[in-house]
Amino acid sequence: MKNPVTPHGSPSRIWAILAVSTMAFGLAACNRQEDTTVGQKLDSAVQKTEQAAADAQAKAEKALKNVETKVEEGAAKAQAGAQDAGNSAMATMDDAAITAQVSAGLAKDPDLSAIKIDVDTRAGAVTLNGPAPNAGARDRAEAIAKGVKGVVSVTNNLKVTS
Repeated sequence: MKNPVTPHGSPSRIWAILAVSTMAFGLAACNRQEDTTVGQKLDSAVQKTEQAAADAQAKAEKALKNVETKVEEGAAKAQAGAQDAGNSAMATMDDAAITAQVSAGLAKDPDLSAIKIDVDTRAGAVTLNGPAPNAGARDRAEAIAKGVKGVVSVTNNLKVTS
């Protein structure tokens, strides 16, 4: 006896075709899902890269602002330091000029010895140390020092020797 022929072939052949078709659809579906996942991964990677670049740029801009601020602060400090040094140098020169003028004035007085009297000037404050022959000469030394331009005070430590 012969097997009856079905219009589409044998039942095992139909099952084989169905099995192959199912596997093909399954693979196709897996492949589509994988393509979507790869695309999503690529989009995610691009987005993360863009975000990292934006973060790096923000950090670089912040660092640059910090450096600019530090440079400005350093320049201001340097300028202030230079100005202070200049003022200090001017004050020292002024003090030296005051000391020289007081000593020259003392040398003109016949009773005072500019060599024996120590004249010290700091920020315009004059201190006189040494001997004076009498109280009048001591007072004249103080008056001479007070008469010099730039003198703010006089400390008279001259000792009368007579």
